[in-house]
Amino acid sequence: MTDVSTNMRLKLPVTCLILEIILIILFGALVQYDHGTDAKEWHNGSHGDYNNDFYYRYPSFQDVHVMIFIGFGFLMTFLHRYGFSSVGFNFLIAAFALQWATLMQGFFHGMHAGKIHIGVESMINADFCTGAVLISFGAVLGKTSPVQLLIMAMFEVTLFAVNEYIVLSALGAKDAGGSMTIHTFGAYFGLMVTRILYRPNLDKSKHRNCSVYHSDLFAMIGTLYLWMFWPSFNSAITAHGDDQHRTALNTYYSLAACTLSSYALSSLTAHDGKLDMVHIQNAALAGGVAAGTAGEMMLTPFGSMIVGFLAGIISVLGYKYLSPILEEKLKIQDTCGVHNLHGMPGVLGAIVGAITASFATKEIYGDGLADVFPDVASGEIQASYQGVRQAISLAVTLGIALLGGLIVGFILKLPVFGAPPDTICFEDSIYWEVPGEEAAHHDDQLTTVRTEESEKLNS
Repeated sequence: MTDVSTNMRLKLPVTCLILEIILIILFGALVQYDHGTDAKEWHNGSHGDYNNDFYYRYPSFQDVHVMIFIGFGFLMTFLHRYGFSSVGFNFLIAAFALQWATLMQGFFHGMHAGKIHIGVESMINADFCTGAVLISFGAVLGKTSPVQLLIMAMFEVTLFAVNEYIVLSALGAKDAGGSMTIHTFGAYFGLMVTRILYRPNLDKSKHRNCSVYHSDLFAMIGTLYLWMFWPSFNSAITAHGDDQHRTALNTYYSLAACTLSSYALSSLTAHDGKLDMVHIQNAALAGGVAAGTAGEMMLTPFGSMIVGFLAGIISVLGYKYLSPILEEKLKIQDTCGVHNLHGMPGVLGAIVGAITASFATKEIYGDGLADVFPDVASGEIQASYQGVRQAISLAVTLGIALLGGLIVGFILKLPVFGAPPDTICFEDSIYWEVPGEEAAHHDDQLTTVRTEESEKLNS
């Protein structure tokens, strides 16, 4: 406990200060307002104020921002002694990642005359990238130090920007809601990191790796925020008008259908027919993940409901049957079950996107085909080839996520980053001042652990 506290006292503030100073210097040298934000450029042009992108995008940005800081933060508060860390480290990582993402995404997408131009759309994209990092955070929750999390975020944001550029720009794939670039990437990156960071003696902290009544209730707050705002998340950066409208509708109905199938499967898979709060907290959101890639396509409400219905089923089955197998056979200790909420539904969404894109025709889309699939509309490629692009993009995303997670996992194993020992994982009092009776209870638990370790060493 003393060693961990010393590491925190020295390493966390030094890491935070150095990273922020570097960010400030880079922003000063490379970042400037875009044409819709810069006072001189905007007012010297012929634009009316209400044509500013801010009025179209900022409401969506607000919704996405709430999802990142409240939705993801509270979703991970289910651990009964890790609530401070779940919300607090979510806050820390997100605040760092959105700054770093602005730079990394700017290098690939927003550089003009040697400068990164930023506006409300770059804010949304940075939050999207941050979402992928927070998904990975869910896989390693409770087993990593805040310094490890910051280092993971630094590398993951960089790889996310590379993958996003390859998939969306080089390959020309469509992924409005990020089924591939956000959810699949974040999940499989995190799963590979947690595999490399495997803890053979994690069962010594098993009594903390569980929920209590009030912690599950807090986590449900995160679920409801995410569920309500997911249509905004998927539609935030699609084109104005019918594309954005369609994406929100498709997500809306996919989530609704997913919720019913999640409740049904949760009850069906229980021997006594009782609902499992873990399933409801997580699987009910899988419809939003699965509707991401095809959200702006002519998926139809009927198709969206089928996608959501299937996503809820595979997510619940994953929590019930697949997660124990992954931990036992593959040594993947996935704390939040990100494979079931983001991984498998993300892959499902990517496959649905590839199939839907393959059937894009002028008869179905009319003049709107040019908005969704400009290369198909211009006759440059056939719709079937767009479907192939989508499938290749999924394979590329999986490859970069797994290889990147492998490398970053080995980096995070270095002792300099101060990972907590197996015996005191999922414990807030390592990193936080815990008030009142909880603090005394935690100190008693830690004293017992230290005594047991001392006795083993002496023997």
